[in-house]
Amino acid sequence: MGGENGKLLFREPLGRFVYPLSSTEQIFRSDQKKAHDMSKQSISDFPVDRYQGKRVFVRVDFNVPIQNGKIREDYRLRRTIPTIEYLSQRGAKVVLASHLGKPKGRPIPELSLKPVAERLTQILQVPSVRFIEQVVGPPVETIVNDMNPGEVLLLENLRFDSGEEANDSEFCQRLRALGDLYVNDAFGTMHRAHASTYGVAQLYPVRLAGFLVSKEIQALARVRDNPSRPLKVVVGGIKIKDKLSALKTLIPKADHVLLGGGIAYTFLTAQGLSMGDSPVEPEFLPWAKEMLALHGEKIYLPKDHVITRELQAGAGFQIVHGAIPDGFRGVDIGRETIQPYTRRLIEKGVRSFGMGRLEPGRLKSSRKGPWISLARSLLPIGEGLWP
Repeated sequence: MGGENGKLLFREPLGRFVYPLSSTEQIFRSDQKKAHDMSKQSISDFPVDRYQGKRVFVRVDFNVPIQNGKIREDYRLRRTIPTIEYLSQRGAKVVLASHLGKPKGRPIPELSLKPVAERLTQILQVPSVRFIEQVVGPPVETIVNDMNPGEVLLLENLRFDSGEEANDSEFCQRLRALGDLYVNDAFGTMHRAHASTYGVAQLYPVRLAGFLVSKEIQALARVRDNPSRPLKVVVGGIKIKDKLSALKTLIPKADHVLLGGGIAYTFLTAQGLSMGDSPVEPEFLPWAKEMLALHGEKIYLPKDHVITRELQAGAGFQIVHGAIPDGFRGVDIGRETIQPYTRRLIEKGVRSFGMGRLEPGRLKSSRKGPWISLARSLLPIGEGLWP
């Protein structure tokens, strides 16, 4: 859930921004009262009559799989329906903004959000859903200003403009021109220091959380303050530093901690195993050794790994047990790890808390079945927690 340059976009009760951190870090560093304050600043807490006729800029996460112009899975779209329909029903002009893939600041037809707009017309109960093949600029501002209350407009892929990932100040100003209020309902991307998630939010006097973000914050706070027992935590992702505060809280508190991704490679290295070219954080090796010494009985590590020489589509892969040879890097946990992890998670019917990907790479293998069974055993917290 954390990531490079992780940012959280909530203001404290007086409207002052908390310095941006990863979503998980913010929750686990804050005290219970502050988490409660943050979770209260949702769109339902804002006076209903103040939405009428207002342009509401909503950052969503529509980074969905698209193949041959068709959406393969629309789960992320459906999770935003309550927020979008709530705003529309209260007379807001809803301007949706999202990224899709990694176009690197240039238009790529295959990464257009047009298929997303087509799907939204089918699943949303709103007067109309429109799409514009631009992100910012006078034509976009004209269309937004001419919208009727209740209408929804989806902008083109934010990352078609290099200003998005660069958090460019001019690009932020152009996004600011598209709304009167700012809403973030993209929990999986709100940690990024990008224009739509960080820079432009600072320019709005009113910044609110959508229903999805509010729900995720409340769920995280429950895990931190009053977890169900036994508490089972699954941690993945590349970097320990993005989740350090959460890990310091969760490892002592949890009954079982299942590690994967790059974090597991650091812990395995701390045990004396070679991880080849896999990502390891040397600065956290002493801390990992300490955690293993103090809580080793509850920490589970991968027994086997999917490895490859290079991270690219079509690259060959193989499975190894224990150490990873030089010249190879791990890209996923192996079948012999998935099966016991799944059994541990689903035993006694207790749901679990997941944080970060278990596979640090993007290589796709053919082991979809076991992976789905593992993912389905998790408490669904955080759209960005799982692929």
